[in-house]
Amino acid sequence: VHQGLEPPASLSALGLEKTPKSAPDVHFADPKGTRHALQAFRGRYVLLNLWATWCGPCVNELPALARLASFAPGIRVMVMNTGDKDTVDAAAFLKEHQAGNLVAYRDNEKVMMRSFGAYALPMTVLIDPEGKIVAKAAGPAEWDTPEAVKYFKRITGT
Repeated sequence: VHQGLEPPASLSALGLEKTPKSAPDVHFADPKGTRHALQAFRGRYVLLNLWATWCGPCVNELPALARLASFAPGIRVMVMNTGDKDTVDAAAFLKEHQAGNLVAYRDNEKVMMRSFGAYALPMTVLIDPEGKIVAKAAGPAEWDTPEAVKYFKRITGT
């Protein structure tokens, strides 16, 4: 089931799920307050990162996630602010931390954290085009290494 999905050594934090399960049917808001369903992003790989401005490791990996989004456009990199209520501040925060090309989605009610079983931040989930969780990273990872970019390009076919 995981053939071809094995991450490179630079993504050692990203562990494959033994039995991929469907991603939860959760909703979240964009910076304008518009609600979105995670299921609406099916049809392509999604790398969903749960973070907060007060989380040092989260902040440190934001630029790498932003570079991955630029280098591997076949994967949808979504950063979900789970710790702050004001999305305008989150958008400005992303911009200040070299991640302004990412949308500052928000999860004010911590639904994402509960639904994905995130007990610490950052937590990143790789969801396949069918909406299955195929891998998770608890803690930061080196998302923008040449090997990581090549990996995401390979699994997305781009």
